[in-house]
Amino acid sequence: MKRLVAFDLDGTLAESKQMLTREMADLLARLLDIVDAAVISGGDWPQFRHQVAERLPAGTRREGLWLMPTTGTKLYRHAGEWREIYAERFGDAERTAILAAFDRALGKATLPAERIWGERIEDRGSQFTFSGLGQDAPLEAKAKWDPDRSKRTALQAELQRLLPDLSIRLGGTTSIDVTRRGIDKAHGLARLARESGIPIADMLFVGDALYPGGNDEPARRTGIDAIQVRDPGETRTVIATIIACLHGQAPSPARPSSADDRRPPGNLNQSR
Repeated sequence: MKRLVAFDLDGTLAESKQMLTREMADLLARLLDIVDAAVISGGDWPQFRHQVAERLPAGTRREGLWLMPTTGTKLYRHAGEWREIYAERFGDAERTAILAAFDRALGKATLPAERIWGERIEDRGSQFTFSGLGQDAPLEAKAKWDPDRSKRTALQAELQRLLPDLSIRLGGTTSIDVTRRGIDKAHGLARLARESGIPIADMLFVGDALYPGGNDEPARRTGIDAIQVRDPGETRTVIATIIACLHGQAPSPARPSSADDRRPPGNLNQSR
């Protein structure tokens, strides 16, 4: 029996930077009545608080939820209130070098002039994140900006040349994340195992980007059992199935939000 279910956030539990739906929040609360849960993603704590923490219904077993912003380089737990347990932050010299590298890489890039919504480069303490259309870009514009990842791949290569000792990864649909080398979801899940005392073998990971090159793919290096989903609609089906299985009863069919949601989820024991 699994003791903890870990989730990616954007594209898995919620649409990009959107709050959990009421149905998803209720399902997460029901899951927490049975096992612990974790959310690990590239966003910073304010995003996690807005998307997840503030959406949980009254009576949720919050102490069983492990919130891990900036790809697990931070951890928040609830004990009367949400508290930061640790944060692996950059030093001043590292910040200066990263910002200088972004200036040079963007100056060399051939990105077209287009509308930008909000800041393009965000210092998240333990991670810098570049958002191609800005932090506040609408979902429709983000989906169209770099569907084949070619824009970000070129920028990623230049940043990696300028910052050879750091990790440069594609994230979401328009973003690039810069962290210390070795920081990815494998690192975050290993840290979660140490902090929680729950071994990886007793965890399950659910994400929408477990495919080769996806930002969830590093989770597979830990040997964790994993389920690939396409969107939050499929995640709802997976959570409902997990709850039903752990209760020893047949799952009730989830209510699909679109035609694509009607595809059955992956095998709960499938390791991706």
